[in-house]
Amino acid sequence: MRSLFAALVVLLAACSAVTHSDGGSPDSAEADAREAAADATNPHDASTADTSVRDAAIDVNKAAPCATSFGSVLTNAFGRLDGIVLAVVPPNDQTCAMPNMTHLVIQVTMNDAAYRMVVDVLSDFGNPDVSFYEVNAPLKDGAWQEGWHAAVNFDYVLTLGLHSASFTAMTQANLVAKVTSEIALGSKISFFATSMDEPTSAHLVHRNLTNQDGAIVLGPDTASPHYLLFSFSDQSF
Repeated sequence: MRSLFAALVVLLAACSAVTHSDGGSPDSAEADAREAAADATNPHDASTADTSVRDAAIDVNKAAPCATSFGSVLTNAFGRLDGIVLAVVPPNDQTCAMPNMTHLVIQVTMNDAAYRMVVDVLSDFGNPDVSFYEVNAPLKDGAWQEGWHAAVNFDYVLTLGLHSASFTAMTQANLVAKVTSEIALGSKISFFATSMDEPTSAHLVHRNLTNQDGAIVLGPDTASPHYLLFSFSDQSF
């Protein structure tokens, strides 16, 4: 019996000395596996996280080429401006001429002069977030042709069949980043907008009046023009 007991003691000691190949205990190995699995699925992990539109927007300083003087041929009218993107100036950028606190300014060259297309990205009434929607559709009122075209109309509902429920509210920072990231310097662009006693600039690039809604159109000369549309929380359509 004594010899059998001694053999059992030796056998138990040998079993207790067994370790994992990495030197850790079974419990620590399981913990390491759980942490590895968590790292692989962690949405904040730098190797797996999606790049935000804000990061994409600051890869290039699109305000850098901004103009210091502007043209003066915009008439007091709702119209479509067809031009070439010169610069995209964020709100309150003091390095460019005529900064604006609550608007994104897209500078566009048209017939060798620069113009300011002023896009509201912060509401000063009610909910400060501006709502946004984008869609592909044919360019309204004829092919792209560089210039200011006043004899046009454009309406979110009548032209595109859209309604406010389709729009998503965005903070100023995220909306600025989103729009900036989509606009390429040197590309053709169109704006539906209103110029009012300011021949250098056009405004109201958002849901406005029947047949006078504002919009940005990217790739206006392509087979699939891309509309960027804006509205406010108190607008139901």
